[in-house]
Amino acid sequence: MIDALLALVPVWGPWAVGLVTFLSCLALPVPASLVMLSAGGFAAVGDLSPLAVVAAAFLGAALGDHAGYALGRLGGPPFMTRLRGRPRRAALVDRAVAVLHARGGIAVFLSRWMFSPLGPWVNLAGGATGFPWRRFVAPQLAGEMVWVALYVGLGWAFAGNLQAASDLAGSALGFLAAGAMTIGLGLWLRALLRQGRQRRRGERA
Repeated sequence: MIDALLALVPVWGPWAVGLVTFLSCLALPVPASLVMLSAGGFAAVGDLSPLAVVAAAFLGAALGDHAGYALGRLGGPPFMTRLRGRPRRAALVDRAVAVLHARGGIAVFLSRWMFSPLGPWVNLAGGATGFPWRRFVAPQLAGEMVWVALYVGLGWAFAGNLQAASDLAGSALGFLAAGAMTIGLGLWLRALLRQGRQRRRGERA
């Protein structure tokens, strides 16, 4: 399936890129990241328009996100119950709901690119659990900009070596995720220390 989709990129061009990113945001198992890397490579050698590739990838992802959010909103809690029908999928759905309501817009932003497997489930969970659309749209669009720029840009930079581009993308995302976790832990520890100091001051008073 992956080879067949990649073969469509030089034939259908931006249409293929936009369709694949759209479907990926609805939790369908399509290799959106590899397709964007491939399209970036074709754009680098002049076979595709770079602007058209970026625009198609971003538009497909943005529409897919909003379609997922709308499906969740229409289905409501019963839809979420059906999504939890399989254990593996239930774990993803529950994690998406937890991070969405714990971190809000930050979770939406990071699930577009840093933790992209959660992205489609955050879309559905956001709609089904009543997460406000006005809080969803801005971080969603910003996150998709990062996702598209990262993968199309790496495809452009590593034209002709898709595996190297894919490996570098994975390493970069892993590094960023580790950095985000470190920063989050540091902020948590600082908050604990601040609470401890305030408690001691209260006891002295």
